[in-house]
Amino acid sequence: MIIYEDILRAFQENKVKYVLVGGLAVNLQGAFRSTADLDLLVEMSDANLAKIVKILKRKKYFVKQPIDPMKISDATTRKDWIENKNMKAFCFFKENGQQVDLIIDSPVKFVEANKEADIQNVDGLRLPVVSIRHLIKMKEKTGREKDKLDVYELKRIKKLKGV
Repeated sequence: MIIYEDILRAFQENKVKYVLVGGLAVNLQGAFRSTADLDLLVEMSDANLAKIVKILKRKKYFVKQPIDPMKISDATTRKDWIENKNMKAFCFFKENGQQVDLIIDSPVKFVEANKEADIQNVDGLRLPVVSIRHLIKMKEKTGREKDKLDVYELKRIKKLKGV
């Protein structure tokens, strides 16, 4: 059972284009890492983002910024946020502490990640998980200590798997 199963099922039913990244992807690639949020690299089309926002709002997620979350589904607004506000992720929260982060600026683009995604079946869900290679590339870019540890573990797993 996955903590964000309800969202992932809704994504599957609505044909949302995404790839799991972050701590959950680290776990699904074989390393143990405690994580509380759901990090997603998504296709940045306005239509796909609109579907995501509608699903998250329906599931009672909200944004803390005083803006309409649907604005993320506008390419011009996203570009402004990335270039002028240095935004890397757009975050949704729920009263119970759950958090969903849409990665909007990444060293790995959705098209690349999706092409090499490892499709894993968990509890009847078809989960596209970022490849170990791309996950390492994304984590190396952050410079955070926990990501350095993830990179170390992922490189060990990569070697063991021979990929």
